[in-house]
Amino acid sequence: MGIKTAYTGYKAYDYLVPGQDYQEFALSPKDRVPEYLYPLSPEQEKQVLKIAKENICISMHEHPIYNPLDLNEYRTLRHAGRQSCAYDALAESYLDCIFDNMMNGSCVITSHNGWKFTDVVHDLGMRLCDIAHQDFAIHCKRVDDIHRAHKEGKLAWVACIEGAMPIENELDRIDILYGLGVRLMGLTYSESNAVGTGLKEDRDSGLTAFGREVVKRMNKVGMLIDVSHSSTLTAIDAAQLSSVPICMSHTGAKALWKSRRLAADETLKAIAAKGGVLGIEAAPHTTITYNHRTHDLDSIMEHFEYIANLVGIDHVCFGPDTNFGDHAGLHRIFAKFLSTGQTKNLEDDYPRVDYVKGMENPREASKNVVRWLVAHGYSEEDIRKVLGGNILRVCSQVWK
Repeated sequence: MGIKTAYTGYKAYDYLVPGQDYQEFALSPKDRVPEYLYPLSPEQEKQVLKIAKENICISMHEHPIYNPLDLNEYRTLRHAGRQSCAYDALAESYLDCIFDNMMNGSCVITSHNGWKFTDVVHDLGMRLCDIAHQDFAIHCKRVDDIHRAHKEGKLAWVACIEGAMPIENELDRIDILYGLGVRLMGLTYSESNAVGTGLKEDRDSGLTAFGREVVKRMNKVGMLIDVSHSSTLTAIDAAQLSSVPICMSHTGAKALWKSRRLAADETLKAIAAKGGVLGIEAAPHTTITYNHRTHDLDSIMEHFEYIANLVGIDHVCFGPDTNFGDHAGLHRIFAKFLSTGQTKNLEDDYPRVDYVKGMENPREASKNVVRWLVAHGYSEEDIRKVLGGNILRVCSQVWK
């Protein structure tokens, strides 16, 4: 219903006793910085609320968790194998569905480097146990679950794995992850793996022979392919090989800012040409532009408009890639796990920000996207598409 009506106050792991059943950490508050709402007229405020209530709103890429207040405790928290979903803050958002990417690159339960299959399964199982003990978030496995969440004032939660490193050379692990409810997986997370070349590499070899089999198996089981952190050739190879649409769940246009993290026009066009969808990124210091070097809502929406004009409004959505906590600080401390060092902007002339004003977390991002679109005169039909309609179209073609 836009503003969530089914939330009854459950907090992560309420079925356990903190300090007795698990180690407790001081977590970031949901209002770490003052909420910023893009300014609107009274009439526009009414239109925004109407749109939020009547249309399905989806974020295609988030990390909707509370990070530790002291980021020096982050590794210890991750080693404990228990992250806290921000149910209360998500209930205040416009979101009907959220794609949760689980932070597996920093999943260091048994490893110093993350991405181990057993750790990923642990991470997923722990979150599913928590979800099983509450009645607000629905474990989303099919498109009907998103429509149900919207109708009932709940939240459809999509389990995602941001990179395929954990499957190693085992195709059947795709089936296992699907069986555990995973519905989207990235092919690479910046560095190369057995599937293909990551975007931080200097040499681009595209998909491997094994990677081609991975694409085919993901098609067969019904798992959406994400190439957000893949190289240009890997992304294009995957788009052309896949029998169904693929996605870049969180990206921007390299034409607007020269960064390895952003996508070239040829990549964006290849994904759209096969019916895919492109989510606009908002993590700190990514979707900057030459016109807006200070990362904020306007720079993000410049990427949105550029890509929409390039490939068409039917192929664009939003995957802000936010969380609840000091995201910029997390990048600084954990650059190795998050690949920020090797994928940084190739030009260094831009001011650093402590947070992205207007896109600090999933709650704020969901509101300001709608507000900006209304303020800039987009039709309700186009807003419906980019808020969730385009994602629903792709998922209905892929998920089985």
